[in-house]
Amino acid sequence: MSEPKLRSGITTGSCAAAAAKAALLACLGDPPLVVQIKTPQGICLSVPVLTAQATTDGGRASVIKDAGDDPDITHGVKIVAEVQFTPGQTEIRFVAGSGIGTVTLPGLQIPVGQPAINPAPRQMIESALRPLLPTETGAIVTISIPEGEKLARRTLNPTLGIVGGLSIIGTTGIVEPMSEEAFKNSLKPQISVAKALGFQTIVMVPGKIGQDFAVQRYGLPAAAVVQTSNFIGFMLESAVELGMKEILLFGHLGKLVKVAGGVFHTHNRMADARMETLAAYMAAEGASQEAVRAVLSCTTTEAAIPIVHRYGLESVFNLLAERASIRAQRFVFEDAAVGTAIVSMQGELLGLDAAARRIGGGLCWNIN
Repeated sequence: MSEPKLRSGITTGSCAAAAAKAALLACLGDPPLVVQIKTPQGICLSVPVLTAQATTDGGRASVIKDAGDDPDITHGVKIVAEVQFTPGQTEIRFVAGSGIGTVTLPGLQIPVGQPAINPAPRQMIESALRPLLPTETGAIVTISIPEGEKLARRTLNPTLGIVGGLSIIGTTGIVEPMSEEAFKNSLKPQISVAKALGFQTIVMVPGKIGQDFAVQRYGLPAAAVVQTSNFIGFMLESAVELGMKEILLFGHLGKLVKVAGGVFHTHNRMADARMETLAAYMAAEGASQEAVRAVLSCTTTEAAIPIVHRYGLESVFNLLAERASIRAQRFVFEDAAVGTAIVSMQGELLGLDAAARRIGGGLCWNIN
């Protein structure tokens, strides 16, 4: 029996466009229960309206974000739009209301100082409003998400320099459930921001824990540290594409041992040979069968670390770092220099290679 098809949803950009249109219709005396908007690809969406009413100088409306079956952090939140007429002007201007972030760093699609409302949502809002606006009249559109500032702490916005709330995003207007491509594309702008700030060297960390250790314990510049999640290969390619010359892979043994084994999508459902790779390199360093078997019986690399220490095989961590760098450089066809530093879950530096020492030294890290 085949699994049921997952339900798609709509982006925050679609919600903002729908709310803005409903607000304008309310101002014109026709508050709707449902509005139709078009995506950038020309697909017509019908979006239910939660509230819509006229105000003294325009209209205000809200919709509830429906992400379908995608585990989206904004699923179920209320997105509010206020529209004010600007007679004698034709421009549609955007304002960040409560819970919408403001861009503070260069390198993103939106200039510094502007509300974090991306180009595609802006286009959708303009397309929804323009046919309804009176001649020679523009509008000020204020978008709000009441829970946005709190939710933004669980996103990459603080890393990207977007402060005060969430972003209004979405290039297609539609959320495809469990979209890996969308997740990848949310990670890539971190590199653009680092480049815009003048960095040609970046530090790649799998997640927030590694990021905190890299910055707080080892003094690496926060603006040069980017999260990769499980998509280390994709982010390596993106870094080269954006002109990065040096990359320091910095993270937990459990992730980087996979890179040493040639695995660049590190989700455990894609590939998981952590213990086998660690055991093989331990054997290459002269480990006994007893030590190899002890490691192979572990369920996590963190549990294997004391075994490595017990048998005096700490050199394996440097070897794994060197192999991870070699594999990563091959992955990007030697178009960037790569070094690797491996840490434990407590942030203890387990191993690194010569390239990591050089690259990290260039970033003035503290490993003493």
